[in-house]
Amino acid sequence: MKRTLLIFLIIFIVMQFIQTDKTNQVVDKNMEIKAEEGIMEIFRTACYDCHSNETKYPWYSNIAPFSWAISNHINEGRKALNFSIWETYTDEEKKEHLKDIYRTVYASMPLETYLWVHKEADISSQDRKTIRDWTGVRSK
Repeated sequence: MKRTLLIFLIIFIVMQFIQTDKTNQVVDKNMEIKAEEGIMEIFRTACYDCHSNETKYPWYSNIAPFSWAISNHINEGRKALNFSIWETYTDEEKKEHLKDIYRTVYASMPLETYLWVHKEADISSQDRKTIRDWTGVRSK
């Protein structure tokens, strides 16, 4: 039993040397998504940690294996949609992203696992409706 615990402790310590990049790229405010302040407040509170270059890394993002999972979520989120580079998207890409926002704001965002430790990011039904209306997308 002691040997097993010692092995796990050594593995855990070694894991800490494998750190992820937590660098946010500089944000050019001219390239950021533009919306009225109410919408932007919702985005900043519920979306920006994974979908922008303005991620606020929590203390536990320095502890492996949590750091790996968090880094993966952020990289995937930015790849799917990055509000910080909105103006670099083509008109067609913007339309697709708006459709994605429309679909996911009720279905799956923010992620349930994110909400476990970020209660403030939980979006009310009214805020979800506000975002959907803002996208301009009409359900079929």
